[in-house]
Amino acid sequence: MKENVLDVLMYLFETYVDTEDEPEADQNELRDELARAGFGDIEIDRALNWLDGLTEHQENFAYHAQTAHGTRIYNDLEQERLDSGARGYITYLEQIGILSPPQREILIDRLLALESADIDVEQIKWVVLMVLFSQPGQELAYARMEDLVFEESTGLVH
Repeated sequence: MKENVLDVLMYLFETYVDTEDEPEADQNELRDELARAGFGDIEIDRALNWLDGLTEHQENFAYHAQTAHGTRIYNDLEQERLDSGARGYITYLEQIGILSPPQREILIDRLLALESADIDVEQIKWVVLMVLFSQPGQELAYARMEDLVFEESTGLVH
């Protein structure tokens, strides 16, 4: 079975997002559950490290009011990993008010931490949901993003 870190994260997210269970389950319990679900030890370790990074460094992504409406310039590594479509989608989410500048930075950090060679818009959507879910007071932005994820995945033309 060939999975990547995002597959493990999506499994955890879909399993815990709509439950009343404590979201911060013991890592050993999560590890056991993921192993029973068929995920490999390496992917499990990477996914748990990724989740730790989601909340660990959020306070480092501060910005000043004068930069709130600035333009994000991507460095060479970011441009290499995030193609123009991915960068455009991130900008779009920020422009429609789903992401704030600090959330955008968390998103970019977590996308790069996926260690995936190619990051597409579908992956971005799921990581945005995880970023918003991890932050208190983001219920409206989360609901709007959830609508975008599931509305666009139906394939209906409006």
